[in-house]
Amino acid sequence: MEEKTTKPVDIYRDTWVRFLGYANEVGEAFRALVPVSLVWGSYAVATAYVTADAFDKGKKAAVAHGDNPGKSGRVAVAVVDTFVWQALASVIIPGFTINRVCAASLHLMGRSTKWPLPVRKWMTTAIGLSTIPFIITPIDRSVDFLLDASLRKVYQEGEKHK
Repeated sequence: MEEKTTKPVDIYRDTWVRFLGYANEVGEAFRALVPVSLVWGSYAVATAYVTADAFDKGKKAAVAHGDNPGKSGRVAVAVVDTFVWQALASVIIPGFTINRVCAASLHLMGRSTKWPLPVRKWMTTAIGLSTIPFIITPIDRSVDFLLDASLRKVYQEGEKHK
């Protein structure tokens, strides 16, 4: 009989907690309808998620490397890599993208329709929310490419010189 190997569940990547990283995109989608303080609050939630995930990956790296030499460097790499990746892929790039999609849609509807402002604002929110699923994978892959071509090369160079 074949034995099934179960991969440990990563609460920051494999559970509903992952959606906390998208809080700022939702906040940006609702920017036209809610006070700006709520939008900034959504960034606080997403940033807390990013920080918690980075801390978690650092703890896991510490356990994985035990008392081996170079442990602190490997833990630092795990924390920095996770934090930078998550900050770019979960907060900065998608927040900017949804902000610009919503701003453009509100502007274009203002110029091309005679809909009242409240209708345009709700349509802008709907457009922003519906954009989120389409931007996630391309942004994630782009951030992978960016880090592989930059920061992760620095880590590899550091490993070669040890």
